[in-house]
Amino acid sequence: MTKDELIGAVAKNVKDSALSKRLTADVLDAAFDVIGKSIKKEKRFAYPGFGTFTVRSRKARTGRNPQTGEEIKIKASKTVGFKPAPTLKNTL
Repeated sequence: MTKDELIGAVAKNVKDSALSKRLTADVLDAAFDVIGKSIKKEKRFAYPGFGTFTVRSRKARTGRNPQTGEEIKIKASKTVGFKPAPTLKNTL
């Protein structure tokens, strides 16, 4: 699903039909911005019935350049992981 498809689906499913696609896009952008800031600040964001986003650390490791086969060092990094809630998982 693309961002435009998400905006259209949310605008269509909202009970208040006065919600335009532009206003829906603004609301979704603001929501994802707040979620991103929460993950960065608190290292976690949970939405009941959907799942939990957490910051995960990756250790430094050795990898290979697929073109040359040369060994390279991959630095330690942080990423965001997602664990679905049981209710979401059961619907799949």
